[in-house]
Amino acid sequence: MQRLHYCLQLITLAALFTLLASTVAQAGTTGKIAGKIIDAESGEPLIGANVMLVGTLQGAAADLDGNYFVLNIQPGLYDVKVSAIGYSSVTVSKARVSIDLTTRLDFQLRGEAIAMDEIVVSAERPLVQKDLTSTTARVGGDQIAMLPIENVETVVNLQAGVVDGHFRGGRKNEVKYMIDGVSVVDAFSGEFTVQAEVNAIQEVQVLSGTFNAEYGEALSGVVNQVTKIPGNSYSGNVSFYSGDYVSGRDDIFNRVDDISATDVHNIQANLSGPVPGLGSHVKFLVSGRYLNDGGYIFGQRVFNPSDSSNFTGNNPDDWFIGATGDSAFVPMNFNERFTLQGKLNFRVGQNSKGITLHGFYQKRDYREYNGESHNFQLNPDGDYRLFQTGYLGSVSYTHLLGPSAFVDVIGSAFISEFKQYVFEDPLDPRYVDPDRIRDAGNHAFFTGGTQNWQFKHKTSTYTGKLDLTAQVTNVHQMKTGVELKFHTLDYEDFQIRVDASTGFNPELPEPGSFDFNQYTNHPVQFSAYVQDKIELDYLVVNIGVRFDYFEPDGETLLDPDKINLLDGLLRPFPDSLLAKAKAKSQISPRVGISYPITDRGAVHVSYGHFFQIPPFEFLYRNPNFRIPLRGNFPNQVGQTIGNADLEPQKTVVYEIGLQQGLTDELGFTVTGYYKDIRNLLGQELHIKNETRKFGQFVNRDFGQVRGLTFSLERRMHNGIAANIDYTYQVAEGNASDPNDVFENSKASPPIESNKQLESLDWDRRHSLNFTVTLGKPGDYIASFIGQIGSGLPYTPAFQNQRTGLENSDNKPAFFNVDLFLTKFLKLRNKDVSVFAKVFNLFDRANAKDVFADTGSASSTLELTRAQEAPRGVNSIEQFFTRPDFYGPPRQIVVGLSYSF
Repeated sequence: MQRLHYCLQLITLAALFTLLASTVAQAGTTGKIAGKIIDAESGEPLIGANVMLVGTLQGAAADLDGNYFVLNIQPGLYDVKVSAIGYSSVTVSKARVSIDLTTRLDFQLRGEAIAMDEIVVSAERPLVQKDLTSTTARVGGDQIAMLPIENVETVVNLQAGVVDGHFRGGRKNEVKYMIDGVSVVDAFSGEFTVQAEVNAIQEVQVLSGTFNAEYGEALSGVVNQVTKIPGNSYSGNVSFYSGDYVSGRDDIFNRVDDISATDVHNIQANLSGPVPGLGSHVKFLVSGRYLNDGGYIFGQRVFNPSDSSNFTGNNPDDWFIGATGDSAFVPMNFNERFTLQGKLNFRVGQNSKGITLHGFYQKRDYREYNGESHNFQLNPDGDYRLFQTGYLGSVSYTHLLGPSAFVDVIGSAFISEFKQYVFEDPLDPRYVDPDRIRDAGNHAFFTGGTQNWQFKHKTSTYTGKLDLTAQVTNVHQMKTGVELKFHTLDYEDFQIRVDASTGFNPELPEPGSFDFNQYTNHPVQFSAYVQDKIELDYLVVNIGVRFDYFEPDGETLLDPDKINLLDGLLRPFPDSLLAKAKAKSQISPRVGISYPITDRGAVHVSYGHFFQIPPFEFLYRNPNFRIPLRGNFPNQVGQTIGNADLEPQKTVVYEIGLQQGLTDELGFTVTGYYKDIRNLLGQELHIKNETRKFGQFVNRDFGQVRGLTFSLERRMHNGIAANIDYTYQVAEGNASDPNDVFENSKASPPIESNKQLESLDWDRRHSLNFTVTLGKPGDYIASFIGQIGSGLPYTPAFQNQRTGLENSDNKPAFFNVDLFLTKFLKLRNKDVSVFAKVFNLFDRANAKDVFADTGSASSTLELTRAQEAPRGVNSIEQFFTRPDFYGPPRQIVVGLSYSF
């Protein structure tokens, strides 16, 4: 009843907000075309001149001053036709519409006696977008198709100020990812778990500045993936490619010289058009992709998980090595992904754009290679496999309230499931005693055994949204909206017990014990916003305010120091020390101003407050508040407890920038920014004595980021197009990871918690990205993507003892170039292209991680000091060869695409 009560309160608040708003497209998925129509001779406005988007039902008529606007336009290229009685019509072809922006098209019509034929001109995308009030990048599907880009992550990482998914120095989970305006972030982890495939994308919008009030649940950025819509006529595409990793670096990657033409293969297709027999009343779009990347890191099955070895004594003749494996190579960082997406659009009535049903399914089966996986090099079947599945379903309805207003209503369900295990059945007899994981002395690979933990979580998010857009006057475009989200989190982790007490057969511990955690929680979020876009000839202002409310549905400890520290025993925690977590809310103002200084230049300034609840994982971890005194536990369990009463994380952002066109084809943008970050997730350490300690998540971390970006764009002219951007950025904070406090306490001697600013793990001071496209679209294309970056920081250490301050030294610099070659052909009047893609063209060994004693990924001082060698399993040199310290080697694929 209590949950029902506050849900009713939220619904009532949403209704009141809508009624009180002065004006109420599905936010963030459409754009606008506006302009003025005049007589070319007299300059007088042409009242009632007709504007139509060719091939659609959208259009407008000029008002008494000759002004017009067309709202709620999906991003893409359009032919815009203007006509008036007594005048020759004019058509502007390929006018690009982008999300949240106004495409300005002014027309001058001539009398039919002067110009009898229709005039057709080609639109040019302006280099300077004068209504851009903060940093925003928009990449169209047609642009993606001409570059060596395989996923949305690549598009994101090419933007200025983004370092490996970190937006302007923020943590990775501070970014909101959306597909068609619906969040696809797993609220449990705070990370996106599905992504649109590049063959289905119409436009990707990347917001890294002070985004408008309609966007919430993000501190650092927003990525909006708008997918294609069903077409009026039948069209489709089928594409496939195949290839492998081709590298000479067999000293790092074993088996990399064993080349197979099918180790990496991909097939993707899409089809769109009217449903047969229903004319234009029902249209459909279906697209899919299957990708199988066999990976580039392999283990060798020398041992099976059930093998047992004994290395007692110093005499090799007394050792027993029970190796029963077949010595086959086993991929340890493979990635298999299947995606299926479908849309149905139903045309309903005269005052509606119809009802759209959208379904999205993505399944991923993969393995990750890290320091723990490295120990399984000779027993690869004993390590974890990971499974991620996402389901997105939505229904949206757009109702036109007239030529100047429309309302969008959308309901959606997003379900994200994650599983991690060695064998799916926890009672599988192949699970063995953890003592089978033996090493043959120091620096030796495991000779048997399995990872005996299983992790499963499922997040179900049900969302209702109402957005209203109204062009109140030619100057003011108002937006307001409300959103209500219900989450259901189902979590389970447990350790499979296999020992003498279980007869060496797999058994599960008792639910509620420290090695069997379960919980189900139902947090609720509500948000509302109002914003006004004021478009004057000399000034554009985006101003808005957002309200966020969060009900955590959890309990928190009144006094963490009274927690039971358990020695493997199950003890109840007294309810008298628990309290219900309180609801959280915040009002966040946002404002951005763009001031055109010339016909080719504009200055913008922006400011905003941003609010984000920490990932739910940290609110509910270890719900029984039980801490083991001994044993080796994964980070997901460990000696930490959650805190359902965590405060929202907050960021204040300031930005100033200049856009300037130099010629008709060349322009640049320079932007400076500063972020003040507070209430970040961290830990508080509770110590009872040297061996009895645990951490609880609290809002203790903080940071600040300052940076400068410079971007230069040359659009396609005389067969050459190019983009280059440079970022100088300083990203500092007191901790890079929320778990740092407890992890540092386990060091010998313990490392004191940092209370000062230091370089964060992703603090890349200098970054340079470039894309170059050569050729003639429709005939042939050669394009390059290049990335150069200074080295990320690391902490120097020797034999696990720090020799310098936190992140006081830097890893080697980063450099990578990708290549895309394609040739377009005609086959029975259909478009065919053959292509090749080469990733890491120069096969550069880019270091992702390094040995802390040398700062190198290839050498460590451990190889120079006297120590006991591994016992008959591997050499010490093999153990310190770390393929996971490097980025992928060169990959080459070739393929064919057919469009109809």
